Amino acid sequence: MELRTMRYFLAVAREENMTRAAEFLHVTQPTLSKQLKALEEELGKKLFTRHSFSIQLTEEGMLLRKRAEDLVNMADKIKVEFLALDDVLGGDVYFGLAESYQIRYLASAIRRFKNTYPGLHYHITSGDTEQVTEKLDKGILDFAVLAQEPDPVKYRFLKFPEADLWGAVMPADCPLAGKEAVSVKDLIGLPLFCSEQGWNNDINRWCGSDRDKLQLEGSFRLSYNGSIFVKEGLGCLLTLQNLINTNLDNGLVFRPLTPKLETNIYLIWKKYQVFTPIAERLLEQLKAEFGG
Repeated sequence: MELRTMRYFLAVAREENMTRAAEFLHVTQPTLSKQLKALEEELGKKLFTRHSFSIQLTEEGMLLRKRAEDLVNMADKIKVEFLALDDVLGGDVYFGLAESYQIRYLASAIRRFKNTYPGLHYHITSGDTEQVTEKLDKGILDFAVLAQEPDPVKYRFLKFPEADLWGAVMPADCPLAGKEAVSVKDLIGLPLFCSEQGWNNDINRWCGSDRDKLQLEGSFRLSYNGSIFVKEGLGCLLTLQNLINTNLDNGLVFRPLTPKLETNIYLIWKKYQVFTPIAERLLEQLKAEFGG
């Protein structure tokens, strides 16, 4: 199974059309069809359902697409890293970020770093802990930011200077909006939204056995999506402060939880990670600024 074949496969999966994919790849359509047929024979699975004017992935094809994307991204990253080994003034650094207002510390550090090293090119992807650590473990990312304590056996890490505060986002006319803080008792009987990670970790830590009395209406990976449902009056969103616009004109308010619940944010990297020179220098600056 060659990397070139994976690129061919991904092009067809993206274009959903053999002719357009062949044009993009600058190969003939018969050559492309032959490569894909050989790939299906090698794997022993049908990867595409072919229609008159389009091509769709089968379930096996969708699985291969995810694996192929990881392989191609990893290969591209290796190539870039080796090209950057002799470049101490520039290069590419890859981050996977959780949702947090504390990301401002990272953004601020990168801005200052680029004043000295304008050749830095940084790439950002977002996701929850499961998503970003999977890419970090595969070597697709250099660093990840987590909203939970990392595994010290696998990772080295820096704690961000501040913690994030948990609270409930609700419509401004909600009866709970008149409170200074919201307790577990206040939330019983209300439809709630929360990230799956936050619900199972932070909220569970906050309310313990009383969590069984709470009603999780739906879970969201992105707090913004949850806030749309809150604006429609469908419930309250349990989330971190400053992720949602709660200005007066937005019709939403944030009320902290009581007792107070905070989550620390961590920058992590693999324990035996070998960095490019530019990534190493950036990490040294982050350690100095974060006190690591």
